[in-house]
Amino acid sequence: MKIIVLGSGTSTGVPLVGCGCPVCRSTDPHDRRTRSSLLICHDSQKILIDSSTDLRYQMLRERIDRIDAVLFTHAHADHVNGIDDLRGFYFQHREMIPCYACPPTIERLLKGFGYVFHRDDGATHPPILEANTIDGPFELFGLRIIPVPLTHGAGVSCGFRIGNFAYLTDCSKIPVSSLALLQGVATVIIDGLRWSPHPYHFNIAGAIEALHSLHPERIILTHLTHELFHSEGKRLPDGVEFAFDGMNFEL
Repeated sequence: MKIIVLGSGTSTGVPLVGCGCPVCRSTDPHDRRTRSSLLICHDSQKILIDSSTDLRYQMLRERIDRIDAVLFTHAHADHVNGIDDLRGFYFQHREMIPCYACPPTIERLLKGFGYVFHRDDGATHPPILEANTIDGPFELFGLRIIPVPLTHGAGVSCGFRIGNFAYLTDCSKIPVSSLALLQGVATVIIDGLRWSPHPYHFNIAGAIEALHSLHPERIILTHLTHELFHSEGKRLPDGVEFAFDGMNFEL
């Protein structure tokens, strides 16, 4: 199984529009961060996690020619507003793409992007996505997908565990019941917004502390802001690193 970090940035992306801070002016390509999303490549199947606002660019950059399924973490704009860019894959393959999310996320997707799920009277384009509500573990292309409920400020999001890997973006707390679902994970990509605290996201220290009891071998911090340089990763403890766009590894 191969993991590709499509986007490692927070909701504004980096550089931030209109900002002239040192990070936004950085020439280090690792400091250019599109909105957070992930691709899982398993055998010949490609599973996308979130259709970020920058999805079209990410697909072109990584030369992705098909998407076989989509997992959604939650319905915030930076994680779903690229959903329309999935049309290109339907036009190429003429196959509906199944997508999976918890009930509140599916409800918001159907309300905000109904045209990609069903054909309204008079519509000229066919539906391209098939909505599937999840409330527990399920099988997808031979993989066991375990949804991991997360606290995201006053709201919620959903992480996903696959084997000994977990993807936990957009969270400020991991409930005790969800920690139980994560026992034994070796590699975790987790929300680690910046050094300073934030009410809706883990900061760097908070993300590391939240995973302390799990003792993962590798922690990768994502959803990063323009308040830190990638090169500041040398300040991180052993086994902890910053994600970057295009980062990939095998599991």
